[in-house]
Amino acid sequence: MKIVSGAAAFAETRAAGAGGAPLSVAIGNFDGVHHGHQVLLREARRRATEGGGSSAVLTFTPHPARLFAPDRAPPLIMSLERRLELCAEAGIEIAVVEPFSRAFAAIEADAFVRDVLRRDLDARDVVVGYDFSFGRGRAGDTRRLAALGAELGFGVGVIPQVAIGDLPCSSTKIRELVSEGHTALAATLLGRPFEVEGRVVRGAARGRQLGFPTANVVPEGELTPKVGIYAARARQLDGPAADATHAVALSVGRNPTFAGQPGHDGGVTIEAHLLDFDGDLYDRRLRLEVGARLRDERRFDSVASLIAQIQADVAQVRGLSS
Repeated sequence: MKIVSGAAAFAETRAAGAGGAPLSVAIGNFDGVHHGHQVLLREARRRATEGGGSSAVLTFTPHPARLFAPDRAPPLIMSLERRLELCAEAGIEIAVVEPFSRAFAAIEADAFVRDVLRRDLDARDVVVGYDFSFGRGRAGDTRRLAALGAELGFGVGVIPQVAIGDLPCSSTKIRELVSEGHTALAATLLGRPFEVEGRVVRGAARGRQLGFPTANVVPEGELTPKVGIYAARARQLDGPAADATHAVALSVGRNPTFAGQPGHDGGVTIEAHLLDFDGDLYDRRLRLEVGARLRDERRFDSVASLIAQIQADVAQVRGLSS
């Protein structure tokens, strides 16, 4: 997938003679690339294929809320890099990543359509969700977009709300479910397990001392599941064993059994015990696909009791992964 930083830069490549097929553009933040987003992407691809053009996404960084209300901005489900990777896997050919600034946010609604979509992107089709708004003060809506599209000569596709059962497929709902520990339900809306990606760092080595060594992962994303114990699957993203996968007993928590001991600061850590694995993962990147939540984290009266519970957790994960 070709990635371009901003619509103006995309226009420059065309002006320089790079040419290119007409674009069918899906617009959104695409945080999570969930089932609802996937419908938008499929529609953009369909229009591009039928019209002999290219499929594209127009997305934004940072999230608009980061600019105007950073203290209320939602934690992102995944990094921009992962969003783009999933869009590429969905068959999108071009990603225009628009730097979202105050100047960009100040563009009037009609000017956004005329200057960004029509002039810079030369869009032949634009695909948006039912609640899409645009322009200064979010003054533009899907009806205004459709009217301007008819005037300027491009098609507009508006995708109605997508739901699975009584759950709306939205980034907001997924964040809520993950934060409450309902990771299995979140996976239903995502179309894949909720993921935590990050690099493995050295920890206090308590897991190894207990007989259950763990990979301590520093998450690159902003959203983490509710504190507790989960079944998961780890994929190595780099190193000689890249793409190798292992079942995981995953702890998201504060290790309350060791509160007050040296090296314990009470912060939330993400620790993955990879089943049937014996190797060095330090400084490697892992993607943890978080499955079912097994139980709450709790404080144990003795190390022996903790070990017995970990053994039961591992057995449960093994059963779920078999």
